[in-house]
Amino acid sequence: MPAQSLPNAVQSYSRFTEFDVSLFRSGKHYKLYEKFGSHVMEVNGVIGTYFSVWAPNAQYVSVIGNFNYWDKGAHQLFVRWDSSGIWEGFIPNVGDGETYKYFIKASSGEELEKSDPFALRWEEPPRTASIVADTYYEWKDTKWMKDRHKNNALDSPYSVYEVHLGSWARSYESPDAFYSYEQLIDKMVPYVKDMGFTHVEFMPLAEHPYYPSWGYQVSGYYAASSRYGTPKQLMKLIEAFHNEGIGVILDWVPSHFPGDIHALYRFDGTHLYEHADPRKGFHPDWKSYIFNYGRNEVRAFLISNALFWLDRYHVDGLRVDAVASMLYLDYSRNHGEWEANQYGGNENLEAISFLKEFNEACYSHFPDTQTIAEESTSFTGVSRPVFAGGLGFGMKWMMGWMHDTIKYFQTDPLYRRYHHNQITFSLIYAFTENFMLPFSHDEVVYGKGSMLNKMPGDEWQKFANLRLMYSYMFTHPGSKLLFMGAEFGQGSEWNFSQSLEWYVLEYPNHRGIQDTIKALNHLYRSEPALYEKSFEGAGFEWIDGGNANDSVLIYSRKGLDPKNDLVIVLNLTPAPHHGFRVGVPEAGNWKEIFNSDDKKYWGSGMLNGKAVKAEAEHWHGKDHSVQIDLPPLGATVLKRAK
Repeated sequence: MPAQSLPNAVQSYSRFTEFDVSLFRSGKHYKLYEKFGSHVMEVNGVIGTYFSVWAPNAQYVSVIGNFNYWDKGAHQLFVRWDSSGIWEGFIPNVGDGETYKYFIKASSGEELEKSDPFALRWEEPPRTASIVADTYYEWKDTKWMKDRHKNNALDSPYSVYEVHLGSWARSYESPDAFYSYEQLIDKMVPYVKDMGFTHVEFMPLAEHPYYPSWGYQVSGYYAASSRYGTPKQLMKLIEAFHNEGIGVILDWVPSHFPGDIHALYRFDGTHLYEHADPRKGFHPDWKSYIFNYGRNEVRAFLISNALFWLDRYHVDGLRVDAVASMLYLDYSRNHGEWEANQYGGNENLEAISFLKEFNEACYSHFPDTQTIAEESTSFTGVSRPVFAGGLGFGMKWMMGWMHDTIKYFQTDPLYRRYHHNQITFSLIYAFTENFMLPFSHDEVVYGKGSMLNKMPGDEWQKFANLRLMYSYMFTHPGSKLLFMGAEFGQGSEWNFSQSLEWYVLEYPNHRGIQDTIKALNHLYRSEPALYEKSFEGAGFEWIDGGNANDSVLIYSRKGLDPKNDLVIVLNLTPAPHHGFRVGVPEAGNWKEIFNSDDKKYWGSGMLNGKAVKAEAEHWHGKDHSVQIDLPPLGATVLKRAK
């Protein structure tokens, strides 16, 4: 390319005020995406692009791209005078859609080509260049945003459908091709609405180079994955969910990042984003690198990223991945592979401080959203406010409940009487946190089998057990999460490289599971007793939690109005019970409003079709009781008839 056809030389220009720089260096600038990265703009009457990058240990930084034949000497950036390590400049006649990287010559003399940490768009992998782009979008979801505080409230129903976008569905004509963000508007949105979920949660959509990482090895924290389309197409998909009354949660990964040479690792020739000490900076499980939570600029990078998705993409919540790995210095490390904190403990004080600041920033800027922790330990106060000594998350995954529940249901019903405490134990600690009950992607990979094939017994019993387990989940205190494919009883483990097995819905047993989930979502959303006090002990009462011999559980769920109280009876064996007496809270007629054994769900059809009048016979510590039939491996839900 002749020299005269290159864009004009870099002009000195800055979007940073001294106050911006001060906030950045102190770790308190939470909208760095408005400053760093590439921004198309007009300077002195000329359209071009402003570039800025943090590389404090570089001796030379330039912008390289198609527009200058990747010439590292063509467009050198200016380093700020204030020792902030910010390099910046304006290049005329470079516009939207241009690919670029930063050429960095480290203080050691090492030469690097790096993608932009703040790029809003990246090339589709395996290509790794950044793309000049913007996130301006004329949103049309005003009603949702206005009412979002109600839909995201802790006393509202919260039922989440977890999705891996690349394997939810693929076309029959091109099974190796992904559906785009835009194509999913007509496919996924009506499906999630029809199923009755209140929210959809996407496994990480930030740009990631390695597809088999499922998105958890992020390289472009500010860019929606180009595998599925453009940033604005993702916004259009989120808007479509909002306009159908469905919230959108994104998985967010501040715990680690991959060591790809083009991305964050050793960004300016030094351990800039990651901790230099491998005892703190290298993750042995994932062979990835851990952010330096003690560096102010890194904290600002991450918190700005969280707010970026809430701000620019109208995301309604962030599910934070692998929180346990952040909290403990000895996580997945043997003796001698970690160093205690200043008090001699194993807590990562810098990470704990970061998580508190992250949550405070999210809720102060976007109080109508939710942050949800994937945290598997007994760390105290994960979902308690920071001012009360907690980490400040809105909810926490109830991993103990999940493990105990699956282990119990995997047990042959003949022996469940000996494991009764396993299914009742969760209620001992159910209200110590704001718990979400997760049957997530982690439970259907790596040889664990599908949810259906965890169930014991013959074909009928497998499906009955699964319907029963889901009924237990939806009537247990806490919000809900179910991974895609589990809602119709897919028989195979999840495979990220292919579509879900939608063809099984040709069979009535699988349709029965799907219809059960629809009915349970409807029950959950329509019965205030199941959500109004979901995180309070006052919302739950055991009626009979000790009947190990029959493997029957009876409990009540309570809302603000006692008239809405429900009685749930679970028969956890295939043996039906006729005329089974159940204590009820009040006199009057009680009507069955849900039965997992209904024939429309592929059950045996053992229903309680007529309302039954409570008798003044003391039972289960109650003054009144009713006699009902308990279906085999079935759940029945009773409510006072009006």
